[in-house]
Amino acid sequence: MMAKIFYVVILVAILATAMFVFVNPSQRIKDSRDAKRIADVDTILSSVHAYIVDNKGALPTGLATNMLTQLLLGTTGGAALTGNCKVAANAKVDLANPLVKYLKTIPTDPKGGTISATGYAIQVDANNLVTVTACNTEGKKVISASR
Repeated sequence: MMAKIFYVVILVAILATAMFVFVNPSQRIKDSRDAKRIADVDTILSSVHAYIVDNKGALPTGLATNMLTQLLLGTTGGAALTGNCKVAANAKVDLANPLVKYLKTIPTDPKGGTISATGYAIQVDANNLVTVTACNTEGKKVISASR
């Protein structure tokens, strides 16, 4: 009797897993990439914030208070991006060296991000509020965080 119940539970679990996967696998993949983008935005923002705290309020090299446009994170500039980031042509900042104490490498977008153009942008407002944005989100909401 216990063996039959065990097999029924296993069968139900397998069917439930199969239904979850087959319902909309492409949407699940997009959701997982957006989840990584959320984590990456938080990681970058936390690293910048730790740098600011450790350096008595100074921003990392390449960032300035009251930046009017976003800067693409990466080693080379690029054209203005579509999507969630409004980056002027060749407006970039390489934070790899200033943040080396806090990050092994700058995170890159899970769909095509590189060290040259990470897929993330950063901006500092007049109050030194730092905002990091994921440029290429696949969901309906903008992935951005400020601190």
